[in-house]
Amino acid sequence: MTSKTLIPIQLQINGHQHELEVEPRVTLLDALRDHLGLTGTKKGCDHGQCGACTVHIDGQRVLACLTLAAQAEGRVVTTIEGLAQANGTLHAVQAAFLEQDAFQCGYCTPGQIMSAVACIREGHAGSDDEIREYMAGNLCRCGAYPHIVAAVRQAATEVAS
Repeated sequence: MTSKTLIPIQLQINGHQHELEVEPRVTLLDALRDHLGLTGTKKGCDHGQCGACTVHIDGQRVLACLTLAAQAEGRVVTTIEGLAQANGTLHAVQAAFLEQDAFQCGYCTPGQIMSAVACIREGHAGSDDEIREYMAGNLCRCGAYPHIVAAVRQAATEVAS
């Protein structure tokens, strides 16, 4: 019988330090959901094709299903749970998604929001076409794309003000 090799890792997620022992092949997505109970980040395709697992590492968007948990050690990870302020005030993108009705079933919404935050931060929200291009890696099976673009456009103007 073989025993599983576990490695100790420390992850800084949403401003909190977490110590875990995981197998070397555990993805950041599985560490978040299965080991830390942070289930806001969704497992869609588990192949990096749908964007439902989008999180930020050191401010850059990444697909958590394609990132090993060990690769995030020593870096700052932000998930959908870490966007709102401690007092519950929503991030401008979260509020815009609500106001623009930019979701239907909601499954893709956390990944869409994390990508939208990066889209605005990186300066890719200058036009609807630019927003659509940047957000193309996030799929919505319900087809809420026009509302998603409107939400990103709204949040971009609010963040710029």
